[in-house]
Amino acid sequence: MIYKLPKLPYAYDALEGSIDKETMEIHHTKHHQAYINNVNTVLEKYPQVSDRSLPDLLVSMDSLDLSPQDKTMFKNNAGGHLNHSLFWTIMGPEKEVDEKLVADIVATYSSLEEFKKMFSDLALKQFGSGWAFLARDEVGKLVSYALPNQDSPFQKGHIPVFGLDVWEHAYYLRYQNRRADYISAWWKVFKLLP
Repeated sequence: MIYKLPKLPYAYDALEGSIDKETMEIHHTKHHQAYINNVNTVLEKYPQVSDRSLPDLLVSMDSLDLSPQDKTMFKNNAGGHLNHSLFWTIMGPEKEVDEKLVADIVATYSSLEEFKKMFSDLALKQFGSGWAFLARDEVGKLVSYALPNQDSPFQKGHIPVFGLDVWEHAYYLRYQNRRADYISAWWKVFKLLP
């Protein structure tokens, strides 16, 4: 299977109040495209696995018959592609609140405000590059955690609900080293919660 860059579901300047156009364009067309190119490069070398889904391959990384170098390249770049493909869809210029998700978050974390505070803290404290995720575990329970680099909840057998990219390339042009400001601004364009 050959992967292609998914179309951004809004214009590059649609989130301008929180994320600038130049960052969005570079992030999407350069960083995300690079992950896709690298995934395709590995899959071309291993046609025996190329018909399996990326989540399935990530779950079974240990049993894949890939060279150690290709296995690392695949893990990093498949995670990057999956993480970013989700990231673009959970943001938008208008709210599209998922009331079931809100209810699940309140039931799990006691309140939306407490969840946002905890999730922001996860993202802020992720050392170096990585992501903060809300995911569903093997039994469907909501779980939150940060992961380094382009690691994916799929590697844990979890289904990501949403993730916040805290790699510097996601915010550095506008926010420089002010990750907390970026996180605060991101909630304004995160469309699934009020």
